[in-house]
Amino acid sequence: MTEENEIVRHRREKLAALRSSGEAFPNDFRRTALAADLQARYGDVVKEEFEALAVEVAVAGRVMLRRVMGKASFFTLQDTSGRIQCYLRREQVGDAAYEAFNDLWDIGDVVGVTGTLFRTNKGELTVEGHQARMLAKSLRPLPEKFHGLTDQETRSRQRYLDLMMNEETRTLFVTRTAVIQAIRTFFVARDYLEVETPMMHPIQGGTTALPFVTHHNALDMDLYLRIAPELYLKRLVVGGFERVFEVNRSFRNEGVSPRHNPEFTMLEFYQAYSDYRDLMDLTEVLLREITQSVLGTTVVSFQGQHIDFGAPIERLTMADAIVRHTDLDAATVRDANALRRALIGMNQAPNPSWSLGKMQAELFEARVEERLIDPVFITAYPAEISPLARRSDADPTVTDRFELFIAGREIANGFSELNDPEDQAERFRVQVELKTAGDQEAMDFDHDYITALEYGLPPTAGEGIGIDRLVMLLTNSSSIRDVLLFPHMRPRDEQT
Repeated sequence: MTEENEIVRHRREKLAALRSSGEAFPNDFRRTALAADLQARYGDVVKEEFEALAVEVAVAGRVMLRRVMGKASFFTLQDTSGRIQCYLRREQVGDAAYEAFNDLWDIGDVVGVTGTLFRTNKGELTVEGHQARMLAKSLRPLPEKFHGLTDQETRSRQRYLDLMMNEETRTLFVTRTAVIQAIRTFFVARDYLEVETPMMHPIQGGTTALPFVTHHNALDMDLYLRIAPELYLKRLVVGGFERVFEVNRSFRNEGVSPRHNPEFTMLEFYQAYSDYRDLMDLTEVLLREITQSVLGTTVVSFQGQHIDFGAPIERLTMADAIVRHTDLDAATVRDANALRRALIGMNQAPNPSWSLGKMQAELFEARVEERLIDPVFITAYPAEISPLARRSDADPTVTDRFELFIAGREIANGFSELNDPEDQAERFRVQVELKTAGDQEAMDFDHDYITALEYGLPPTAGEGIGIDRLVMLLTNSSSIRDVLLFPHMRPRDEQT
């Protein structure tokens, strides 16, 4: 029998003893104070003042440390806010309760303590227990206390252990929640309406990506988990909600990597009577306000790089970015035959069917994206890879679209919306042709969306921001797993 199995066996025996006494899993203990609140309120009260105050509290949490010393013992409780020390004396709690503490309690147990606040001779704020009760027995031992839980695989798979043992993990996810709250506050203050759109779609659409497919039994039809909420949100703009946003869960049937999870959180927002330039301006303000609100500064350190969200963000066309970050000149980047030859020389092996815009996009993704460390808006995306974006009036081969890159990662994607129903219908037809030719990421023809556009979509701009990647930046996290409470992972029995 392994050491851990032996520990579990002993703890099960203790649970059996608790069951026989009727104290295994009580649900009548009521906490009156959190550890952090007590530390904040009474942190400056000196030892001699506590006797006059006679502060009675009821605290509850998980036992993280234990020091048994004959007739008196100390232990530390951890609740959702932090830690507080507790002190038990045999003569105060009685022989039965003190023996139960000695014989049946373990590190990891969830307990409740009712008592009086005092400060020890060493100056630590402490609850002297008048009553101490087991609330939930921990049958498994916590990770070794001195080294904590450091194995990343275990931390991701068993997030509950990670949260128990690592304060920095708890802080990270509090920050994530604060970021989302700051986003909501920002848009509500600007008269955006928060809405909810379907997560199961009858057709594949919203962007180009491989979807997850499920089946509705009653209707006997396949449905697609949402790739993006875009087409539904723009229907709302058609309907008269001129400013809408959604913090949404979306799904893409793609690989798992430090930057990708098949289920992820996005912000999407749409604003009528605006264009993509307005949204670039708005995005700068959004990022500046979020970082200042959540972190107290606009300067963020990420993987050794300092990113200043208070500074203006550069704007650069895709073609110009390729010229800046590769050995190619502007003439080659803008000539299909020359660019094809250059790609072959770079071992990129372009597909013979690729257009100039497609080649530019592939080259940009392969050679340029990772070099975009400082925040930069990349603009003028080729029309053939932007099926929902409005064409540029100055150059119809590109669109009024941008993507925001920071530290080599795409953070946001926005554009002036295509509101010409005939142009949109033609682009849907091209997508259908691509799908027929084998492109599984191509969109279906959304007839109802075309009908909506035929009623008139005002000039509109829309944007999506990856919240997971944004939180990675703001918490200096190198992997998307670190900022997801429950990331998708390969089952243990399939690991190599």
